[in-house]
Amino acid sequence: MSFLNSVFSTKWLDRGDQAGSRTMPFVLLLLVVTFLASFCNLALPADSVFYVSTYTITLLGKYLCYAMLALAVDIIWGYCGILSLGHGAFFALGGYAMGMYLMRQIGDRGVYGNPELPDFMVFLNWTELPWFWQGMDQFWVAMVMVALVPGLLAYVFGWLAFRSRVTGVYLSIITQALTYALLLSFFRNEMGFGGNNGLTDFKDILGFSLQEDSTRIGLFITTALMLSLVLIASHAILKSRFGKVIVAIRDGEDRARFIGYRTERYKVWLFVYSAVIAGVAGALYVPQVGIINPGEFSPVNSIEIVIWVAVGGRGTLIGAVIGAILVNYAKTRFTAIMPDGWLFALGALFVLVTLYLPKGIMGLFDQFNERRNKNKAVDVQETAS
Repeated sequence: MSFLNSVFSTKWLDRGDQAGSRTMPFVLLLLVVTFLASFCNLALPADSVFYVSTYTITLLGKYLCYAMLALAVDIIWGYCGILSLGHGAFFALGGYAMGMYLMRQIGDRGVYGNPELPDFMVFLNWTELPWFWQGMDQFWVAMVMVALVPGLLAYVFGWLAFRSRVTGVYLSIITQALTYALLLSFFRNEMGFGGNNGLTDFKDILGFSLQEDSTRIGLFITTALMLSLVLIASHAILKSRFGKVIVAIRDGEDRARFIGYRTERYKVWLFVYSAVIAGVAGALYVPQVGIINPGEFSPVNSIEIVIWVAVGGRGTLIGAVIGAILVNYAKTRFTAIMPDGWLFALGALFVLVTLYLPKGIMGLFDQFNERRNKNKAVDVQETAS
């Protein structure tokens, strides 16, 4: 019980958001590293010690998509106290919207050569394109769906849940049930999304081949730019009057409601904003990894996102990004060494961070700065005396 209290407790959060003042320097660092990595891939020969391979670029792009997803969870968990264990669903829905667009771009280059129907539909003897696939050959329609579908689902779910004042563990369980229900639904061939195999074998995006190094670089840079924009926008929102009300709801929802705020409305719109970010992350993820399938709805994936945020430091924005990148880098390395034991290591990491490092990596950084400042103050006093 004490462990659950630690997970849901928000007393340790820094209400001043010290990490907020570091947002712009962090964004600049992110963009500099992104452009340097891109330059080292395009301009340097493969035998150079500074050369960055296309595989590494794709891997970094995937990490940045995960960072955006972690940021979406941090917005509602760290600042509003809503622990969602279903954000993987919004990520997957955004990914499927992009996947549908990429499938329509294949045209008659598929295995069966049908200019209208994707290969899996031809294989299942479908004779016409389902209504919800109509228009998905247009990029702008797909991008609208990337934001609209996760946002609409989040709005309906959030309105029903928050209006009923469902909170804490109960809300977390319901969000996990939501993503599991979607997992089972998308596994069915009748849904029209490729069933167990999902959507894959993409050829190009906006006329650019996905096999070209330049396209991979473009997707990597686009992901970094989107992550930067989301970081800046989220920091501005959470520093605004709206953000201050959100923090007040987190620290004492009954008191915020008592003084006249319709707390459920604030929570719903923050939840929708977070879901849209997750959907955009999913849309950027799919063309870089080349596949989207129902496995992305897995509840385990949503739990992993929470661990990323906890490791980096919730309620800091930057910490969520750092945590996502570090944990996924560790996953890439250690799954090659101990593939069967990674989930156990991940679970142990979450328990240890929750109990002994509640502020995450950003908390350690702040503690180091405080200790250094105290030592400087002592030195100044000793010098003055």
